[in-house]
Amino acid sequence: MNQERLYKIILGPVVSEKSAAAGESANQVVFKVNPTANKLEIKAAVQSLFGTKVESVSVLNVKGKTKRTRYGLGKRSDWKKAYVRLAQGQEIDLAASAE
Repeated sequence: MNQERLYKIILGPVVSEKSAAAGESANQVVFKVNPTANKLEIKAAVQSLFGTKVESVSVLNVKGKTKRTRYGLGKRSDWKKAYVRLAQGQEIDLAASAE
């Protein structure tokens, strides 16, 4: 796979209570990913960028909410989220990799 494409697949971590609970209970990390990426590309990107072994990847499309603005109705962008299950004993420290 093209090395440049790997850097464009993972857009950033998703930090929420649900993602923190998934990380503690199921050894999963949640990422915001490129909407055109598939599971195999996401798995390859995480393994090469973070140097970890990935067991499985689950993806879901998040639909953007419709919000009222002062100019009428607006819509947030749709985006894609990936739950990446790491192998036993593997971990990704997102706080240290941001520095």
